[in-house]
Amino acid sequence: MKTIRQIADEIGVSKQAVYKRYKGKLHTVCAPYAHTEQGVLYLSEQAETLIKQDFLKDDRSNGAHTDTHTERSIGAVPEQSQEAGVVAVLQATIDTLQGQLEVKDRQIEQQAQTITRLTDALAAAQQTAAAAQALHAGTIQQQLLTGEDGADQQGHEPEQKRGWFSKLFRG
Repeated sequence: MKTIRQIADEIGVSKQAVYKRYKGKLHTVCAPYAHTEQGVLYLSEQAETLIKQDFLKDDRSNGAHTDTHTERSIGAVPEQSQEAGVVAVLQATIDTLQGQLEVKDRQIEQQAQTITRLTDALAAAQQTAAAAQALHAGTIQQQLLTGEDGADQQGHEPEQKRGWFSKLFRG
């Protein structure tokens, strides 16, 4: 976590210039990465990278030169300091991207494990379904062997079921 002043010092601009960018066009993207402690605004690496990238983009579009008004307000920035600021921004960007890649690698590994578990579960479900089909086929075959009239192959008649009403009056 860094303060506005620390970020400004690293990229060689005024604290006010960084704060103006943060509160202006970058506020919505940087706000989730910022918090205030005892009146001091702290920005995480993500917000720092976004701010540095924005300044770097402006430096490129202005041909790496600042206008006269900016030079007067923040003082002339030595060329070496600007180069160090650009290197710092690029390194911060690389670090952020490497961190994001590590997160994505972990997510891919978790998804691969999930796919393996689901494949195993599917195989088990298919075996269960095959066993159920075999049992059902055996049941149907047994019904066919008993015949349509209800008598089994030994000629035994199935016991007649009687309702409670007929049992009551027919003894």
